Amino acid sequence: MNPMRVLSLLACLAVAAMGSPTSRMNDNSVNQALKPSQWLSAQELEAIPSVDDLTLERLERMSLENGAQLLQQVYHLSQVNHDVEPNYVPSNVQVYVPQSNGEKIVAPINEITQRLKQKQNFGQDEVTIIVTGLPQTSDTVKKATRKLVQAYMQRYNLQQQQQQAQKYNRNSEEEDNKRSSSEEDYSELAKNANTNTGDIIVIDLGSTLTNYKRYAMLDIERTGAKIGKWIVQLTSELELPYETIHMIGQNVGAHVAGAAANEFTRLTGHKLRRVTGLDPSNIIAKSRNTLSGLARGDAEFVDAIHTSVYGMGTPIRSGDVDFYPNGLSAGVPGADNVVEAAMRATRYFAESVRPGNERSFPAVPANSLKQYKQNDGFGKRAYMGIDAAYDIEGDYILQVNPKSPFGRNAPAKKQNNYHGVHNGWQTEKDF
Repeated sequence: MNPMRVLSLLACLAVAAMGSPTSRMNDNSVNQALKPSQWLSAQELEAIPSVDDLTLERLERMSLENGAQLLQQVYHLSQVNHDVEPNYVPSNVQVYVPQSNGEKIVAPINEITQRLKQKQNFGQDEVTIIVTGLPQTSDTVKKATRKLVQAYMQRYNLQQQQQQAQKYNRNSEEEDNKRSSSEEDYSELAKNANTNTGDIIVIDLGSTLTNYKRYAMLDIERTGAKIGKWIVQLTSELELPYETIHMIGQNVGAHVAGAAANEFTRLTGHKLRRVTGLDPSNIIAKSRNTLSGLARGDAEFVDAIHTSVYGMGTPIRSGDVDFYPNGLSAGVPGADNVVEAAMRATRYFAESVRPGNERSFPAVPANSLKQYKQNDGFGKRAYMGIDAAYDIEGDYILQVNPKSPFGRNAPAKKQNNYHGVHNGWQTEKDF
């Protein structure tokens, strides 16, 4: 098969007729493998008209089942002869660093280090590097990313917020000698939260993937290597301890984060502390004789949350521990399309980052949702999200709510009050 023919047809399947979801998509087994029977025949391939209109917006207009089936067909098409080579590497990705005053430092990745040198006390504590994997043109993607950044800002600025809340409480006591229930809830939440101070860096890779061809043809290894070299520069010039760095990647950005961590290790001999994959994607274009994709060993601890296994995600294990909310499926409860399903992993992780919600997502080892429901899980309980223990491994299943709060252990009342206290982060600014 002509590889150029394959490339030209990767987006053609957007106009293919959508049938009912396959039985494989409804199978919740972790051990379920891809079936060659789902591949398109050569006749079907040749009959597909050549159009280039597979976009996030189109996927968002499709039902979850139809969008998932389309993406599975695209994936199988790309794997027919294994001759789709990655060829897109963004030249200079934009990076932004949110500030506690609601502003942000913005610069290309090759300039951001010099900008951060001017920021007092940057990186003295924990540093979280987020790699986006989808363009922010989608409101669903933009909202999920914003929620994650907001959660970290609240977490890292909790000490200052505690002081502000205490001052507010003292003023209130002087006025009426009593405290409201919301103040009591917030004080209790802050007291019980296990937080660190730190800084956030967002590498907006997703905004360079302006069409499906760029997304599908992204050279994960070369893009990750560029980011890995930048992290070496960052830690060297700012004297940041590599042990405090946590990388988080969304969708295809999860694989790029893993490649970046690998490059850092290759150049320094040291491993980053943690890499988290938020619904790691299927990899469309793959270099021959090169193993690509997020995997255990990329950092001291690698965890992944899979929320769209048979949609935008992948059924392939990606870390030391892999969490499957509601088992393996095209999506999760409450998600109406594959884009929303993919971004639920980001929403779940963001919820766990908020102080007091670290253990909102309890999970148990299991191979399927059926096994989970039958209480046939084995081993100790673990928590999906920020509080995942570094000594766990394997596949974990849990159930989630269709709406926020998504975690079944989430302190809903206190979480809502907490949001009310911090209206400063309820702005319309896009982080």
